[in-house]
Amino acid sequence: MNPIAEYLVAALLLLGGAFTLVGAIGLARLPDFFTRLHGPTKATTLGVGAIMLSSVLYFSCRGEGIGISEVLITVFLFMTAPVSANLLAKAAMHIGVATMDGTEGNPWEQ
Repeated sequence: MNPIAEYLVAALLLLGGAFTLVGAIGLARLPDFFTRLHGPTKATTLGVGAIMLSSVLYFSCRGEGIGISEVLITVFLFMTAPVSANLLAKAAMHIGVATMDGTEGNPWEQ
């Protein structure tokens, strides 16, 4: 395999791992439900995307071509993570989950 491709795969894996770690730390450490949604939906989505891109690059450089499973996983992840986060946030606002500053639900409806 080309050394430049190896460095790029390694860099994408490190970048993906760093984003995933930041997302996991954000999920564990942020103070309330609404801020905890940002960890898995933003940082972790980028992390898994970088890891999937490195997988596509690795197997393409080895001559095996782009696998359909990698493309489907990436499309599924990028389509479902924002939608599920939006639905979770709307449901939490609807039932009045308390926020970090002590308010409940949607502050614009009060």
